[in-house]
Amino acid sequence: MSKLAEFRQLEKHLAEQLAALEVLKGDEGLAQEIEFEQKLRNLLGEYGKSLREVILILDPAASSRKGSAPAPIKATRRERLVKVYKNPHTGETIETKGGNHKQLKEWKSEFGAETVESWLSK
Repeated sequence: MSKLAEFRQLEKHLAEQLAALEVLKGDEGLAQEIEFEQKLRNLLGEYGKSLREVILILDPAASSRKGSAPAPIKATRRERLVKVYKNPHTGETIETKGGNHKQLKEWKSEFGAETVESWLSK
């Protein structure tokens, strides 16, 4: 895009925004909101309070909803128990906390999962 075309496009957008600004200046609702904000800020200054303090006075539960409260402590998982499997054919033993043990998987594929679980020492 040429510089002239870019300039005219920006000029057009500026004119649109200025027109929208003039419409807002004449809006009764905006004038009321501006007046309210000014009076509220003066009142806050008069009593030496911040907006956060006023919110906490009016709605004490607001702090917990906003996430400003400290994050809850994550629950930790129970530690896994050590399981001891003893192969009656070879006398070999395996100690594991989970089922992702290489030798245990081989036994389960060779002898079947139910059979290997019966080898669990209690």
